[in-house]
Amino acid sequence: MTQLNEFLEGKLADLARNLVDQERARIIIPAQQESTGFWFGGGNMIEDDDGRFHVVGRYRNYGDSRTGVGAGDRGLELAIFRSDDRGQTFEKTLSLSKADLNIDDRPVLSIEGSALRWTDDGVELFVSTEKDNIGYPPHLAGYLKPGTGVWTIERLCAHSIEGLKGAKIETVLETKDPRVLHIKDPFVYGNKLLFCTHPFSWSSSNTGYAVCNPNGEVDAPVFDFFPRGMTWDVAMTRGTAVIDVPRVGAFSELNTSLVFYDGGESLRNMDEHATAVKRPRGYSCEELGGVAYIVDGDLNNIHRLSRELPMFISPHGTGCSRYVDVMAGHDGLYATWQQSQADLSQPLVLNHVSSERVAEILS
Repeated sequence: MTQLNEFLEGKLADLARNLVDQERARIIIPAQQESTGFWFGGGNMIEDDDGRFHVVGRYRNYGDSRTGVGAGDRGLELAIFRSDDRGQTFEKTLSLSKADLNIDDRPVLSIEGSALRWTDDGVELFVSTEKDNIGYPPHLAGYLKPGTGVWTIERLCAHSIEGLKGAKIETVLETKDPRVLHIKDPFVYGNKLLFCTHPFSWSSSNTGYAVCNPNGEVDAPVFDFFPRGMTWDVAMTRGTAVIDVPRVGAFSELNTSLVFYDGGESLRNMDEHATAVKRPRGYSCEELGGVAYIVDGDLNNIHRLSRELPMFISPHGTGCSRYVDVMAGHDGLYATWQQSQADLSQPLVLNHVSSERVAEILS
């Protein structure tokens, strides 16, 4: 079975809406200022054996990459927070600056998305950063804006989260292919490392994946498994999380997973016709949220549930709702995401759906 019937797709959509519930969400980590261009997020949350939550993300302050982000605050800090009370409160336990993430002769200009996961030896952190001294292929060199760099993904390993400070940094994903030159926003599903790509021209946002082996080596990436949509997500389809649907109720015999993604109609805010329907359209840094699903873990056979319109829109600010992550805890599912506020900042918000409620939705 590759595509589910309408009844089962409806159940999946209900679960997704209950997870990314814009009204029930509460702020857990605010941005550094309550203003446009300020946010925290773009990471994920994991639970340790003692039931504590650890959430990683990056602080982004207002800035314009065309002016040279190395001199400013944009993408200035990667941070990890811990909660000892099931997500009620969070305390910062680790901070990594741009300088902390420099690798060889490639100074970091800005920090982007990241992902944590436990390993047999401790913890693994994937982080994407924009770096200087990489450059574009010679025949496209003129397209690289002054003061900006190229995105790649690095990996850090340690026996503990605190040990990530000072851990060895190794590049695991980069490419010279102009069509997918910028690689960033990693997240993990099973043995696969997923990520976002942009072409040299920054004219679209796409999703790829690569098998990540136990020794840390990453296989050749697959860049075209999740094509952009045809309506609200025609310019951007950036995957952010894959979560297995609990095998209860109508899904007790099915191996199904939800795929959350960010989308938009354009990389830049679009001018609207004066008499057109007023709606958020999604654009770079103000994306809207969508969801798809796969069966039997097959990322190469993906089906959208948000085919015509986005499924997740903040009731505040620009409508931006993005970087969804879902963690399976022992007491249910925990969703986090960046949500636009009336002041146009994007704090990290959280919503918990209990195991009992999940079973009810999927019954």
